[in-house]
Amino acid sequence: MILAHLGSGASIAAVLDGRGIDTSMGFTPAAGLVMGTRSGDLDPGLMSYLALTESMTAAQFQSMVNHESGLIGISESSADVRDLLEREGADARAREAIDLFCYQAKKWIGAFAAALGGVDTLVFAGGIGENSAPVRRRICDGLKFLGIEIDDSLNRRHASKISTGAVAVRVIRTDEESVIADLTGRTLAMIDEGVAK
Repeated sequence: MILAHLGSGASIAAVLDGRGIDTSMGFTPAAGLVMGTRSGDLDPGLMSYLALTESMTAAQFQSMVNHESGLIGISESSADVRDLLEREGADARAREAIDLFCYQAKKWIGAFAAALGGVDTLVFAGGIGENSAPVRRRICDGLKFLGIEIDDSLNRRHASKISTGAVAVRVIRTDEESVIADLTGRTLAMIDEGVAK
């Protein structure tokens, strides 16, 4: 299974037998896919290059890769995919931002399909993954060789299953807040139990 959580923050994960075996995220959330304001993967040599050529400090570099990069940095207009999709017809930078986002997601899906030895299910979640039919379509275009084919009518309706190919492509609503609350409650209960002993 490949999980594509696409929102202002975005990541893709490979799951084998119910266990996550890989993720696009790295040491920090700035790694992986290009995101709303985060850069995604960068050449590590970029920091020293910018330090030498622009006198950029480590703090300035961190601010740039976390708050001034990604879709907002490429488009120079918005970090919101809805805005960029509206503007892409007349704004080359908006189109470039959307194209890069979809290309990178497609590339990670392909890489994780290889790591898994194939894929049975692709899940789209997160604000963009759940609500943007054009982005889902662009990501899945060209993945027929993996068995990923989507039905345009189902995709536009944001159906729970949008595929016609061998791979089940699903749109699943996320509820991160409930998961965080549940895990926090369990952790606090374990701490209370440990303190009581």
